[in-house]
Amino acid sequence: MQTRVNERIRIREVRLIDDEGTQVGVIPTFEALQMARDRGLDLVEVAPNAMPPVCRLMDYGKFRYEQSRKERESRKNQHVVELKEVRIRPKIDEHDLSTKGRQAAKFLDGGDKVKLTVLFRGREMAHPDIGRGLLDQLSDQLRPHGSIEQPPRMEGRTMTMFMNPLKPKQAPAGAQRPDATSGAERNETGGQAEVENA
Repeated sequence: MQTRVNERIRIREVRLIDDEGTQVGVIPTFEALQMARDRGLDLVEVAPNAMPPVCRLMDYGKFRYEQSRKERESRKNQHVVELKEVRIRPKIDEHDLSTKGRQAAKFLDGGDKVKLTVLFRGREMAHPDIGRGLLDQLSDQLRPHGSIEQPPRMEGRTMTMFMNPLKPKQAPAGAQRPDATSGAERNETGGQAEVENA
Protein backbone atom coordinates (compact mmCIF):
# COMPACT_ATOMS: atom_id res chain seq x y z
CA MET A 1 0.00 0.00 0.00
CA GLN A 2 1.33 3.45 -0.94
CA THR A 3 2.10 5.88 1.89
CA ARG A 4 -0.12 8.96 1.76
CA VAL A 5 1.71 12.28 2.08
CA ASN A 6 0.53 15.91 2.44
CA GLU A 7 -2.57 16.70 0.30
CA ARG A 8 -3.18 12.99 -0.36
CA ILE A 9 -4.32 12.64 3.26
CA ARG A 10 -8.01 13.44 2.79
CA ILE A 11 -9.40 12.46 6.19
CA ARG A 12 -10.82 15.26 8.37
CA GLU A 13 -8.65 14.77 11.50
CA VAL A 14 -5.39 13.05 12.32
CA ARG A 15 -3.42 12.12 15.44
CA LEU A 16 -0.20 14.10 14.99
CA ILE A 17 3.36 13.37 16.11
CA ASP A 18 5.78 16.22 15.48
CA ASP A 19 9.31 16.00 14.03
CA GLU A 20 10.82 15.52 17.52
CA GLY A 21 8.54 12.56 18.33
CA THR A 22 6.22 14.52 20.64
CA GLN A 23 2.49 13.65 20.63
CA VAL A 24 0.59 16.77 19.54
CA GLY A 25 -2.82 15.05 19.75
CA VAL A 26 -5.86 14.85 17.47
CA ILE A 27 -6.08 17.96 15.26
CA PRO A 28 -7.79 18.87 11.95
CA THR A 29 -5.78 17.71 8.94
CA PHE A 30 -5.53 21.23 7.45
CA GLU A 31 -3.83 22.42 10.69
CA ALA A 32 -1.38 19.52 10.58
CA LEU A 33 -0.59 20.38 6.94
CA GLN A 34 -0.02 24.03 7.86
CA MET A 35 2.38 22.99 10.67
CA ALA A 36 4.29 20.81 8.18
CA ARG A 37 4.59 23.70 5.68
CA ASP A 38 5.70 26.14 8.39
CA ARG A 39 8.56 23.80 9.36
CA GLY A 40 9.51 22.91 5.78
CA LEU A 41 8.49 19.28 6.34
CA ASP A 42 5.95 16.76 5.02
CA LEU A 43 2.86 15.35 6.73
CA VAL A 44 3.20 11.56 6.40
CA GLU A 45 0.55 8.98 7.33
CA VAL A 46 2.34 6.31 9.41
CA ALA A 47 -0.63 4.32 10.79
CA PRO A 48 -3.52 4.54 8.28
CA ASN A 49 -5.67 1.91 10.05
CA ALA A 50 -5.76 3.71 13.41
CA MET A 51 -8.81 5.82 14.30
CA PRO A 52 -8.04 8.61 13.56
CA PRO A 53 -4.99 7.82 11.38
CA VAL A 54 -1.60 8.65 12.90
CA CYS A 55 0.53 11.15 10.95
CA ARG A 56 4.04 12.39 11.52
CA LEU A 57 5.97 15.50 10.51
CA MET A 58 9.15 14.50 8.67
CA ASP A 59 11.33 15.10 5.63
CA TYR A 60 9.75 12.40 3.46
CA GLY A 61 12.42 12.50 0.73
CA LYS A 62 15.18 11.94 3.30
CA PHE A 63 13.11 9.20 4.99
CA ARG A 64 12.67 7.33 1.68
CA TYR A 65 16.37 7.64 0.91
CA GLU A 66 17.28 6.18 4.33
CA GLN A 67 14.79 3.32 3.83
CA SER A 68 16.17 2.39 0.40
CA ARG A 69 19.73 2.53 1.78
CA LYS A 70 18.78 0.16 4.62
CA GLU A 71 17.11 -2.21 2.15
CA ARG A 72 20.22 -2.19 -0.07
CA GLU A 73 22.42 -2.94 2.96
CA SER A 74 20.23 -5.84 4.10
CA ARG A 75 20.16 -7.27 0.55
CA LYS A 76 23.95 -7.01 0.39
CA ASN A 77 24.30 -9.12 3.56
CA GLN A 78 21.72 -11.66 2.45
CA HIS A 79 22.58 -14.44 0.03
CA VAL A 80 19.97 -16.16 -2.07
CA VAL A 81 20.54 -19.88 -2.31
CA GLU A 82 20.70 -20.73 -6.00
CA LEU A 83 19.68 -23.99 -7.61
CA LYS A 84 22.52 -25.46 -9.65
CA GLU A 85 21.92 -28.35 -12.02
CA VAL A 86 24.30 -31.18 -12.90
CA ARG A 87 23.17 -33.34 -15.85
CA ILE A 88 24.35 -36.81 -16.71
CA ARG A 89 23.45 -39.55 -19.22
CA PRO A 90 22.87 -43.25 -18.35
CA LYS A 91 25.93 -44.28 -20.43
CA ILE A 92 28.31 -41.94 -18.60
CA ASP A 93 31.87 -43.12 -18.07
CA GLU A 94 33.00 -43.74 -14.44
CA HIS A 95 35.67 -41.02 -14.66
CA ASP A 96 33.13 -38.48 -16.04
CA LEU A 97 30.70 -39.36 -13.25
CA SER A 98 33.30 -38.59 -10.57
CA THR A 99 34.07 -35.27 -12.37
CA LYS A 100 30.34 -34.41 -12.23
CA GLY A 101 30.36 -35.35 -8.55
CA ARG A 102 33.25 -32.98 -7.88
CA GLN A 103 31.39 -30.18 -9.70
CA ALA A 104 28.25 -30.82 -7.60
CA ALA A 105 30.39 -30.91 -4.42
CA LYS A 106 31.80 -27.48 -5.33
CA PHE A 107 28.25 -26.09 -5.66
CA LEU A 108 27.16 -27.62 -2.34
CA ASP A 109 30.28 -26.30 -0.58
CA GLY A 110 29.43 -22.87 -1.99
CA GLY A 111 26.08 -23.04 -0.17
CA ASP A 112 23.85 -23.72 -3.20
CA LYS A 113 21.23 -26.43 -3.71
CA VAL A 114 21.96 -29.00 -6.42
CA LYS A 115 19.58 -30.71 -8.81
CA LEU A 116 21.09 -33.93 -10.19
CA THR A 117 19.43 -34.94 -13.47
CA VAL A 118 19.74 -38.13 -15.53
CA LEU A 119 18.58 -37.61 -19.14
CA PHE A 120 17.13 -40.68 -20.89
CA ARG A 121 16.82 -41.10 -24.68
CA GLY A 122 15.05 -43.75 -26.72
CA ARG A 123 15.51 -47.28 -25.34
CA GLU A 124 17.30 -45.96 -22.24
CA MET A 125 13.77 -45.23 -20.92
CA ALA A 126 13.34 -48.97 -20.33
CA HIS A 127 16.14 -48.95 -17.72
CA PRO A 128 15.35 -46.35 -15.05
CA ASP A 129 17.26 -48.54 -12.57
CA ILE A 130 20.54 -47.47 -14.28
CA GLY A 131 19.70 -43.81 -13.63
CA ARG A 132 18.77 -44.56 -10.02
CA GLY A 133 22.06 -46.41 -9.56
CA LEU A 134 24.02 -43.41 -10.91
CA LEU A 135 22.18 -41.00 -8.61
CA ASP A 136 22.79 -43.31 -5.63
CA GLN A 137 26.49 -43.38 -6.54
CA LEU A 138 26.57 -39.57 -6.72
CA SER A 139 24.73 -39.19 -3.41
CA ASP A 140 27.33 -41.45 -1.74
CA GLN A 141 30.13 -39.33 -3.22
CA LEU A 142 28.38 -36.13 -2.05
CA ARG A 143 27.50 -37.26 1.49
CA PRO A 144 30.33 -35.16 3.07
CA HIS A 145 29.06 -32.07 1.20
CA GLY A 146 25.25 -32.25 1.31
CA SER A 147 22.10 -34.10 2.30
CA ILE A 148 19.31 -35.46 0.10
CA GLU A 149 16.27 -33.18 0.04
CA GLN A 150 14.29 -35.23 -2.48
CA PRO A 151 15.22 -38.81 -3.46
CA PRO A 152 15.42 -39.85 -7.15
CA ARG A 153 12.12 -39.33 -8.98
CA MET A 154 11.19 -39.98 -12.60
CA GLU A 155 9.61 -37.07 -14.50
CA GLY A 156 9.01 -37.79 -18.19
CA ARG A 157 12.39 -38.49 -19.79
CA THR A 158 14.41 -37.33 -16.79
CA MET A 159 15.13 -38.64 -13.33
CA THR A 160 15.95 -35.98 -10.75
CA MET A 161 17.27 -35.81 -7.21
CA PHE A 162 17.73 -32.66 -5.09
CA MET A 163 20.47 -32.11 -2.52
CA ASN A 164 20.86 -29.40 0.12
CA PRO A 165 24.23 -28.01 1.26
CA LEU A 166 25.37 -29.00 4.76
CA LYS A 167 26.34 -25.44 5.66
CA PRO A 168 24.39 -22.30 4.70
CA LYS A 169 25.81 -19.79 2.23
CA GLN A 170 28.13 -17.35 4.01
CA ALA A 171 27.98 -13.60 3.49
CA PRO A 172 31.21 -12.47 1.84
CA ALA A 173 33.57 -10.78 4.31
CA GLY A 174 34.88 -8.23 1.85
CA ALA A 175 36.18 -10.93 -0.50
CA GLN A 176 34.57 -13.35 -2.90
CA ARG A 177 34.33 -17.03 -2.08
CA PRO A 178 37.28 -18.71 -3.74
CA ASP A 179 36.64 -21.23 -6.42
CA ALA A 180 33.02 -22.07 -5.57
CA THR A 181 31.89 -18.63 -6.78
CA SER A 182 33.96 -18.64 -9.92
CA GLY A 183 32.74 -22.14 -10.73
CA ALA A 184 29.15 -21.04 -10.28
CA GLU A 185 29.66 -17.98 -12.47
CA ARG A 186 31.30 -20.01 -15.21
CA ASN A 187 28.37 -22.39 -15.32
CA GLU A 188 25.42 -20.05 -14.84
CA THR A 189 22.68 -20.11 -17.47
CA GLY A 190 19.52 -18.20 -16.61
CA GLY A 191 19.71 -18.68 -12.85
CA GLN A 192 20.69 -22.36 -13.08
CA ALA A 193 24.13 -23.67 -13.74
CA GLU A 194 24.07 -26.64 -16.05
CA VAL A 195 26.92 -29.09 -16.31
CA GLU A 196 26.31 -31.55 -19.07
CA ASN A 197 28.51 -34.26 -20.44
CA ALA A 198 28.79 -34.74 -24.17
